[in-house]
Amino acid sequence: MNTTIKQHIIFDLDDTLVYCNKYFNLVLGEFFENMQEWFDNHALTVQDIRDKQLEIDVTGVNQVGFASHHFPQSLIDTYRYFSQKYARATSAEEETFLTKLGMSVYDREVEPYPHMVETLESLQSAGHALYLYTGGETVIQQRKIDQMKLSAYFDDRIYIRQHKNVEALEGILSSGPFDRKTTWMIGNSLRTDILPAVKAGIHSIYIKQPNEWQYNIVELQPNPETSMYTITALEEVPQVIHENIQQQQQKRTLG
Repeated sequence: MNTTIKQHIIFDLDDTLVYCNKYFNLVLGEFFENMQEWFDNHALTVQDIRDKQLEIDVTGVNQVGFASHHFPQSLIDTYRYFSQKYARATSAEEETFLTKLGMSVYDREVEPYPHMVETLESLQSAGHALYLYTGGETVIQQRKIDQMKLSAYFDDRIYIRQHKNVEALEGILSSGPFDRKTTWMIGNSLRTDILPAVKAGIHSIYIKQPNEWQYNIVELQPNPETSMYTITALEEVPQVIHENIQQQQQKRTLG
């Protein structure tokens, strides 16, 4: 790989380097089953439950960010909503079960996306500086980082923020050694990864995931000063960056 232009490459963690949403979906599947069992005398469909939980979940993330208590609370709030709607008495035992069910998502074993190690090693060996920027609580996210031994690639260049938005990214860029013309944001969320990158004037690579969480999907206005790419696999990242470097060098040669 041509390394004449060193790049600063910022990676998201969840559903970019390691799996995350699939564990939330497993918990939601169990939640839907319990809800239908508890409300079996009513015409409550999985879609009804899914829609209400998503509405409550997205509203809460906008308010409190990626706080660990929020997801289990969204299950309880959905349960309370339908309990009130159908005049069904709530139960402390059921709510305790939902709290434990919701929190169990954070105890799952961390699983890397295919080619995570090869991708990071390729970029690192090419001389690029790698950074990790993730949303959530420090204890939970650090556990994933430690289990995956990611400090081998990111060292102390790791940023954990409860709110992952334009302001958070701008704060990181303003306080670090970043030349925005050679800085990239790599992630699966249009809302929390790509939109802030476009607004901050850095390059971005959107790793499009099947069945993306609705919260992550937003409309984007392109920034003509930066490059934005859409790919479907993590292993494509080094080639995209390499080709971009070549294009920039060709422009300088011709210009």
